[in-house]
Amino acid sequence: MKRSEIAISASLVPIDYLMVILAGISAFYIRYWQPVQDIRPVVFDLSFEYYFGMLLLVALVWVGSFMIAGLYSMKGTRRLIDELSSILLASSTAVMVMMFVFFFSRSLFDSRFIILAGWFFSIVLIVVGRGLVRLFQHFLYNYGIGVHRVVVIGDTEVAKESIEKFSKDIKSGFRVVKHFGNLDKQTFIDLTKMATEDKFDEILVATPDLTSKERNELNDFSYVNHIVLKYVADIFEFPVNNFEINTISGLPIIEVKKTRLDGWGRVTKRIFDIVVSAILIIILSPVMLLVVLAIKIDSRGTILFKYKRIGRLGKPFTYFKFRSMIKDAHKYRFDKKFLKEHKNEREGTPMIKFVDDPRITKVGRVIRKFSLDELPELFNVFIGRMSLVGPRPHEVEEVRKYATHHKKVLTISPGMTGMAQVSGRSDLDFEEEIRLDIWYMENWRLKLDLMILLKTPLAVLKKRKTE
Repeated sequence: MKRSEIAISASLVPIDYLMVILAGISAFYIRYWQPVQDIRPVVFDLSFEYYFGMLLLVALVWVGSFMIAGLYSMKGTRRLIDELSSILLASSTAVMVMMFVFFFSRSLFDSRFIILAGWFFSIVLIVVGRGLVRLFQHFLYNYGIGVHRVVVIGDTEVAKESIEKFSKDIKSGFRVVKHFGNLDKQTFIDLTKMATEDKFDEILVATPDLTSKERNELNDFSYVNHIVLKYVADIFEFPVNNFEINTISGLPIIEVKKTRLDGWGRVTKRIFDIVVSAILIIILSPVMLLVVLAIKIDSRGTILFKYKRIGRLGKPFTYFKFRSMIKDAHKYRFDKKFLKEHKNEREGTPMIKFVDDPRITKVGRVIRKFSLDELPELFNVFIGRMSLVGPRPHEVEEVRKYATHHKKVLTISPGMTGMAQVSGRSDLDFEEEIRLDIWYMENWRLKLDLMILLKTPLAVLKKRKTE
């Protein structure tokens, strides 16, 4: 999903909230408008201050009703008639909730007119507000902002119809940049070149004639190059667990979902990471200060060990944790003499892990045993380079040796802890670790993050081999 789409969808929440408040204010002043009073005089005393305070809470009920109705779902542009009916239903539900609260609290609101007028104006103003957002989005499409650049694969009538409809319907937000009649070796070469040059965002498969091998290769290609994979709805033999169906320009389109951490899932996880990491930084700051003092007393060198690791979408970032090894320890990982003298217990995988690693300091062994060396990662979580839960951040040298299916874990941000860590810590087989991380990525729920975080302290306390 494009960043502009996420931003626009997220903006609907405050816009709807403000529109409901504006609707409530309009209803209030119209009730006190002299021509209306001439028809039906005001026989109650309702101060604007009291009313406005109540309105702020009522607007939250409206937004909550809209959330339940799916009006903030990040599933692409919905049909106008569907959105109007959802707004009408959600607004009516919000009014019913208000009436229900008034009834059971044994209090009556002073004006039925204000309630009905507020309901009516809320629908009108929300439709207008969302309409302006939609127009703004279409305006951005004219400048290529937020437009999905699509490569169509297939030499079928469906492929031709897709290309024709996307070219005519600019408001759909899709533009075909390339069409391949079939999926052969040359097509993959061209796609790889285009992906490297950032010339497209999505692949639309519009043919049912792909072999199982071709489908798997295309699915892996989309993961490795972080390309969205979609296909026309009559192709049902794709090797995927998660998919989402949308109607675009009258075409039933199925999008392969690499992870649930997209749209609101990504927003929710990011907010969760910021709040929890900030709290943990404050609570654990005395512990971190003690670790800093212990490291300085124990050995020469810097407090933090910094180097590049691979993050979300395969992008490198500066990773840091408390130094637990001797100075310049990292260079020994690739020293032939050192490798010959010390056995790598992860031999046969892209990872390097030595038995009884002699590079680890005395303090280093203690802080590694209780994972205290990883506490500075909380700052990487707070600034957005990492997440509290996710695949472990892999090293640049390791990723270079990854097979294609290993690179799927680079789709989301790396985490301080994850499925692999609470399922076996560092003693897990590499392929099993990858399998668990992919499962987490495809089946994410906030509840799953909470469960993993709660299990992490127990996993840390279990006896494990020193890294």
